[in-house]
Amino acid sequence: MSSPLVDCVWLAEHLNDQNLVILDASMEHVVAKEPLVYEHFCCIPNAIACDIEQVFVDKNSAQVHTMPTAEQFTQAAQQLGINQDTVVVIYDNQGVYSAPRAWWMFKVMGFDKVYLLDGGLPQWQAQGYTVSEQYGIAKTGYVIADRQVECIKDATQVLASIDDAKVQIIDARGPTRFDGSAPEPRARMRSGHIPNSINLPFMQVLSGDCYLSGTELQALFGSRDIDLNKQLIFSCGSGITACIILLAAVIAGAKKISLYDGSWAEWGADPKWPIA
Repeated sequence: MSSPLVDCVWLAEHLNDQNLVILDASMEHVVAKEPLVYEHFCCIPNAIACDIEQVFVDKNSAQVHTMPTAEQFTQAAQQLGINQDTVVVIYDNQGVYSAPRAWWMFKVMGFDKVYLLDGGLPQWQAQGYTVSEQYGIAKTGYVIADRQVECIKDATQVLASIDDAKVQIIDARGPTRFDGSAPEPRARMRSGHIPNSINLPFMQVLSGDCYLSGTELQALFGSRDIDLNKQLIFSCGSGITACIILLAAVIAGAKKISLYDGSWAEWGADPKWPIA
């Protein structure tokens, strides 16, 4: 499959494939959008929980939602039954929210056969497919992470990219947080944005619960003067919603992409980093 996305029809047809692992990457804490609230827990049949808030994180980092180390990822992914040749499909219960973060995490760790269910659980239910009241049982896998260092940027690398004409920094936060007219949700956090960064709120790459088409996304990026042929660095509040527009850029045809994992939670908290 050439697209990073699969739809509900494809997943329903392959639901019981022996080599398929379905991961539910829903987050308990949803910010920057009105969360969908479910009266009772439900998941796609056979799905296994992929906890990107407490498990698939670097617990030694002072930052929130920090990408796990290769060793941490390897241990956690093996406990989900992931092998080197497993086909992984990831979704979340908000449509498209936290699943792109989990998708990019697998990419960062050198795993290629990973896809996102476009529209997630809401789309699955809207199309009339059955749900389960409990997660499936994971087997033990043997995947080994091969971290791709170019996929993640730190603050020093972002600083060096601010005035680099070959690089564009794209911020997925809302416009009032980007321009500093609205306060940050975290305490003791400066308002504003990384100098020379471009604002593309993550909700704009979506239509309802699903992504816009590749053609529509190309037009959207073009309307913001984002050059899909340049090196693109994606940022947001804490590295979650940045992955939504990062994946949108992949759908639109971008190849040179990376995530500023610390995002504004790191940049805005430290006065040594310049702001606009």
